[in-house]
Amino acid sequence: MAEEDEDDVAEEEGGGGAEAPPEKSGKKKLLIIVALLLLLIVGGSAAAYFTGLMDPVIAMITGGGEGGAPAQEQSAGDGQAVFYDLQEMLVNLNTGGRKSSFLKIRISLELENQADIPRIERVMPRIVDNFQTYLRELRIDDLKGSAGMYRLREELLLRVSAAAAPAKIRDVLFKEMLVQ
Repeated sequence: MAEEDEDDVAEEEGGGGAEAPPEKSGKKKLLIIVALLLLLIVGGSAAAYFTGLMDPVIAMITGGGEGGAPAQEQSAGDGQAVFYDLQEMLVNLNTGGRKSSFLKIRISLELENQADIPRIERVMPRIVDNFQTYLRELRIDDLKGSAGMYRLREELLLRVSAAAAPAKIRDVLFKEMLVQ
């Protein structure tokens, strides 16, 4: 029995058992470092792509704007941005019988080109009417947060695009918005 205990002690102290854990530990460290480097490279590439830093590289690889999307971006960016300021609007909001709440808003329209300004001016009463009709039905809760602002922008863009049908309106921009 004493011999068995000595054999067990010899096996525990032997080089075979002590060398395996450091070797596995070294492999684990190497694997973790490689995984982190890979994650860093993929994450950095994704960030560069989504922020637009990769656009010149992609354009060079694909042939420099021969595809559909880059040509559309170039044609949209060729002309200077044309903005048309609407008059300030003050409307009372739908409060459901409670005390009155008002919305004061100043809007600027981003137009496709300079030639659309006379078209917008001709239909301005219709645009103002569409905006006022929509804005008077809003509740204060409809305007809360960035989601409310986004929905308001989309609705106003739909209404102004319908009113100024041949003219192309790119965006509705809020210059001032006050709820009281």
